[in-house]
Amino acid sequence: MTSPIRILMVGEGAIAGIHMQALASVPEARVVAVVGGDAQGARRFAEHWNIPHVCADYTQALATLEIDAVILATPSPLHADQAEQAIDAGKHVLCEIPMSLNLADAERMTARAREANTVAMVAHTRRFNAPHREMKRRIRTGEFHLQHLVSETYFLRRENLNMQGEPRGWTDHLLWHHACHSVDLFAWLLDDFDLKVWGGRGPIHPELGIAMDMNIGLKSRNETLATLTLSFNNHGPFGGFYRYIGEENTLMAYRDELKDYQGEVMTLEGVGFQEQDAEFIAAIRECRVPEATFSHCLPTMRLLAKLEKIMADVC
Repeated sequence: MTSPIRILMVGEGAIAGIHMQALASVPEARVVAVVGGDAQGARRFAEHWNIPHVCADYTQALATLEIDAVILATPSPLHADQAEQAIDAGKHVLCEIPMSLNLADAERMTARAREANTVAMVAHTRRFNAPHREMKRRIRTGEFHLQHLVSETYFLRRENLNMQGEPRGWTDHLLWHHACHSVDLFAWLLDDFDLKVWGGRGPIHPELGIAMDMNIGLKSRNETLATLTLSFNNHGPFGGFYRYIGEENTLMAYRDELKDYQGEVMTLEGVGFQEQDAEFIAAIRECRVPEATFSHCLPTMRLLAKLEKIMADVC
């Protein structure tokens, strides 16, 4: 019997819990240790998920634990440095989105991963959600001719709280995190990362120091459009909502559900996070490049850097 891939989970928050749920369906994976930013929280996390080891120091854990891979479920500002540490330690890495908060870091960590010949993947989960995979299939086969993708991303982040309503020690980013999902999705759907981009942002929050609202436009080489609306000021359901407006139909996607304009839900198989984390483990097993490897996600980071400059110039 083949030994399981031994994983160090870095982070003890909500997204780390989602990864644990996903990995429960991947028998080839075993989380053997957790490193947390909060010692008490990390111990609770380990007890809840039956993880044998709790470590306080990430660098030490990389140096002393018998692990094969690292999952970075940590604050966005830490992703680039932590990913490079894992790569330098000879570990495979699955980094939560975004891979970094600027293009320079993304380029550096991509080069580092390429030199190390390691499996280095970003959690661009939209690429693995069943509705978007189905829409990519239909677009490729010519069953669906996309005219306009409309993406709405909503959260209420007027206070620095996480998705569980708990205080957060870092500030989320509307462009580099949440817009990253939808910009990458559109480019990936059409296999076109040479997009025309434009956009604007609302005022900077006086305490959080970030823009709370954005609108973004994208246009592919074949003149297909995408319109992205993003807000941290929204009351109501949160998450990413996608409307595929095509010649043949209008379809709506939310998480792993796809329905038509009349509300009829379509039968699809697969859960995005499970498919994503299974791909990471399979790529390690098969010694191959995974979907959403660092180098495949770098073009999206270049598009975000263009948008950041455009928004700064406009404002």
